[in-house]
Amino acid sequence: MIGANSPLGESARAGRPIGVGIIGLGAEGSWAGRAHVPALRAVPGFELRALSASSAESAARSGEVHGVSRTFGSAAELARCDEVDLVVVAVKVPHHRELVTAAVEAGKAVLCEWTLGNGAAESAELEAMARAAAVPNAIGLQARSSPVVAHVRRLVADGYVGEVLSTTVVGTGSSWGAETDPRNSYNLDEANGVTVLTIPFAHTLDGVAYVLGEPEYLRIEQARRRRTALDTVSGKTVPFDSADQVVASVRFPGGVVGSMHYRGGTTRGEGLHWEINGTEGDLVVTAPSGHMQLAPLRLFGGRGTQRVLAPLDTPPDLLRVPGIDRVEQSPAYAVAHAYQRMLDDLRTGSDTVPDFAHATHRHQGLEAALG
Repeated sequence: MIGANSPLGESARAGRPIGVGIIGLGAEGSWAGRAHVPALRAVPGFELRALSASSAESAARSGEVHGVSRTFGSAAELARCDEVDLVVVAVKVPHHRELVTAAVEAGKAVLCEWTLGNGAAESAELEAMARAAAVPNAIGLQARSSPVVAHVRRLVADGYVGEVLSTTVVGTGSSWGAETDPRNSYNLDEANGVTVLTIPFAHTLDGVAYVLGEPEYLRIEQARRRRTALDTVSGKTVPFDSADQVVASVRFPGGVVGSMHYRGGTTRGEGLHWEINGTEGDLVVTAPSGHMQLAPLRLFGGRGTQRVLAPLDTPPDLLRVPGIDRVEQSPAYAVAHAYQRMLDDLRTGSDTVPDFAHATHRHQGLEAALG
């Protein structure tokens, strides 16, 4: 995250709380409410001071629910609020460009949920805008901030599996299955930029790359196996205009080969199964959902003479946010640790939270891999 030498960094080093305003915090059911609100309140150093919603009336209702006194009916008003130091953009992808622009033009630091833009071109535009304005910025690729993923990275670096030979990921993306909730039906239209590729696959690829290094080769194939989905509220059949199968061949630094297969819908098995196989041992990460960035991850390992896998506990020094429960508050778990990392970056000048430049790199890599 760019920003250690900014006024925001000075505030963090001085111990002054960072005032946060969230764009897209609804009264109920929103991602911001399930993830960002509990995360912010669990990390000392941040204060949730403002929110905006689709109208002044809905913002006021949300403010009552979440205990936020400053509410706005537009993102531009929130961005201009003197009490807001950091703007969090947590709305649907097609609106990211407009709302990130409003925050940057107001000179505010901004954290945008992944994806940064609807495609690589929009992402590059927003990256250039934030760089020119010299505003601190971060992207919500929080899987790499999960303590479990950080533990896997440490184990691999310390030689737990010996020389890494290969890695395999199989995961599910529940929002792209046989049924859809009306609130998520926009996911079924590829033009909106919210697909199996851009969300569960990309989040997980970023986590895997954090452990094994940036891919040196990536080739992605997509397939559209479903043509319709059932709206669970109306009972009507709706069009499914997006790929529901993503298969990738990948090579990581050192010649490590890998495969990733993401399937839309749910499974009766594990929602996520990620293996790292080496000359001396194996590591396996599982979860009930294929969304590495929000699922309660479990880690197992075995090496040397061990013939079966055994659970591996996360070291205490990686558990930086004790106020968040890994299972009960799983959507907020990695987000809270990302906020803690952001605070560390601002205070020390470290570079652990991915920024808009990283987002553009990831966007471009995905689009290039499709050929």
